[in-house]
Amino acid sequence: MNLQRLVPAVLITASFFSSAVCCAAEAVPQKTSVTASKPMPDPVARVNGTPIAAADLNKAYKALSASQGGAQVPAGKEQEARQFVLNQLIAAELMYQLSEKTPVADLDKKIDAGVGRLKGRFKTEDEFRNGLAQQDLSEKQLRELIRRNLVIENHIEQTIASKVKISEQEVRAFYDNNPETFTMPEQVRASHILIMVDQQAAAADKQKARAKTEDLLKQIKAGADFAKLAREQSGCPSSKQGGDLGFFGKGQMVKPFEDAAWAMKPGEVSGVVETQFGYHIIKLTEKRAQDKMPFDALKARIEESLKQRKIGEQVTAIMETAKKAAKIENNLN
Repeated sequence: MNLQRLVPAVLITASFFSSAVCCAAEAVPQKTSVTASKPMPDPVARVNGTPIAAADLNKAYKALSASQGGAQVPAGKEQEARQFVLNQLIAAELMYQLSEKTPVADLDKKIDAGVGRLKGRFKTEDEFRNGLAQQDLSEKQLRELIRRNLVIENHIEQTIASKVKISEQEVRAFYDNNPETFTMPEQVRASHILIMVDQQAAAADKQKARAKTEDLLKQIKAGADFAKLAREQSGCPSSKQGGDLGFFGKGQMVKPFEDAAWAMKPGEVSGVVETQFGYHIIKLTEKRAQDKMPFDALKARIEESLKQRKIGEQVTAIMETAKKAAKIENNLN
């Protein structure tokens, strides 16, 4: 089970920083989008007496920017964004305090494994170090973030996840009550041959491309192998599969192509169909009616989804109770 997905969005865990480190390494030498602001108090907050340093808030803020591809915080929203990140750090600290009394087996080995997995995302040790540097992190600090993350995950697993059970009746009820979620729309499967020509091409070039398409159509009607011609003549990447586009539903293809394909019967070959990409010859392979996916094929996935939802709800409830009992000082307010 991936418990990182079960921790509410308000928690910043080591996985968040790990992703940001990798993003930062890939982004070099671009500048971070974090905007300098007025000096902050230090610490920026305390959770039951434990301080959250301004430096940690700055690191988390930078990590947030990196994890979003360097997206700029809208002008005038910097303070609001920092407060959002600080609220996450406060919640993370509170969750850690709730979790640290639950023993973690082989914790050091698990930390080593976590660092190793992160290093594996980089080609070299130097790239890994540069990624850390971009987030103002040392390897020691990274290990501590991973340790805290493991402590939280272990606590959730031991005290909540291991006790959550989903009955088959619950799974069946969810399946029956959400038919639209598990219904496959009507689909068709088609192959095509595309002779490409730009819409802005000269009339002579368009005529040449159309004439070539019409010649291929004559060959197909005379018995030529459609897939062989597609592999040899089509300008679409699907040519490698003999022109096969697989199954698709309505709204997935450009309108002229869709109209032609859906008007055909399996085994039929269209005339020349013009689209913005050029000229097509379409062969309809199969039609698949709207159908509800079978319960047995979905049961395990629905059970896991319901379990994760229930765990998430319990974690959120525990956090809300803990906040009411905690002494939290937010110095950014």
